[in-house]
Amino acid sequence: MKKIEAIVRPERLTETIKGLKNIGITGFTVSQVVGRGKQKDTQGVYRGKNYNVTLHPKVKLEIVLSDYMVERTIKTIVASAQTGEDGDGKIYVYPILEAYNIRTGETDFDIDDLVNKEG
Repeated sequence: MKKIEAIVRPERLTETIKGLKNIGITGFTVSQVVGRGKQKDTQGVYRGKNYNVTLHPKVKLEIVLSDYMVERTIKTIVASAQTGEDGDGKIYVYPILEAYNIRTGETDFDIDDLVNKEG
């Protein structure tokens, strides 16, 4: 099992979710976050005064899935979220050792089709 964290532009979220659903990924968590990378500062105006925006709004998707789905999921996220500009985001992949269903307290083997239906 792996966990994918994808930080993307908020305006690309709908397209990214559509791409994930097209490959059968229906379970994920979405959080609004702010961050800083190579994207340049921008200027904002609040009550008539200018200020620098140094932390940019982003969206973080968290997906836990089977190892065999990782590469396909990453390709889908990149294709859906990419604009070619600084600030498109990042994707991180982490190993997941165990998962539990809170309702039953049992080990959860059914998170996002963890059973490899392809083999």
